[in-house]
Amino acid sequence: MRIKVVFAALVLALTPAATATAAANPYERGPAPTAATVEAARGTFAVTQAAIARQTNFGGGTIYTPTSDLTFGAVAISPGFTANQSSVAHFGPRLASYGFVVVTINTLSGFDDPDSRGRQLLAALDYAVRTNPRVDASRLAVMGHSMGGGGALRASVSRPALQASIPLAAWHTTKNWSTVGVPTLVLGGQNDPTAPNSQHSTPFYNSITAAPDKAFLELRGGDHSDPRSDNVTVRKFTLSWLKRFVDNDVRYDQFLCPAPAPNTAISAYRDTCPHA
Repeated sequence: MRIKVVFAALVLALTPAATATAAANPYERGPAPTAATVEAARGTFAVTQAAIARQTNFGGGTIYTPTSDLTFGAVAISPGFTANQSSVAHFGPRLASYGFVVVTINTLSGFDDPDSRGRQLLAALDYAVRTNPRVDASRLAVMGHSMGGGGALRASVSRPALQASIPLAAWHTTKNWSTVGVPTLVLGGQNDPTAPNSQHSTPFYNSITAAPDKAFLELRGGDHSDPRSDNVTVRKFTLSWLKRFVDNDVRYDQFLCPAPAPNTAISAYRDTCPHA
């Protein structure tokens, strides 16, 4: 009788029903996350990087690729006014080590306006799709700081098929983004003198009414540069947002829903939970 029970258990373990959970999401990349791993400096993938020469439609930059035979979602990231890719460079190797192809861009000019930066973000994604066989063209996202964040918003309007958008201390003269249908995480600094939340991040977030999911995170005491800094709060939420919406990885929902209460790092957080 004991042999029959063991045999039955083995058969059950090998059936498609028993393995359905593991195969349900083909886009999961990396091990199950923990509170420590989402704040860590690096994930489990080794990463290669290559310079991108200046192009006609964006200013070149750097592309970071996980070392793997798998395909990955891709993220393009723009710096802000007068800045170059060095200001957002830390996102490249970190996000790639968790399973994304990442392009940190230089803009054609440091003085490019947000809408131009939005077009350049999309051009960088198109470049990655065209030249990098590891990129899954159906899973693309944008990020940007300051005017680059405004560019991320504009890119989301221009290309609604994007899977995620993360404007960091975003600056834009347009305040109504009701046509954005892309899941959007808005990050702002509580004490930002350049793009005050009351004039930028907050109206941006409030106006995004068409997106299926959105969130607003305000960094306690943060200035204009803090939302693009390499700190554990920015690490945790940018990674979790991209994992949840580019990779459809519900294992990361635990870090987004329920919305975190204000604490020593976060002065305000609003979200349209639940996502799953």
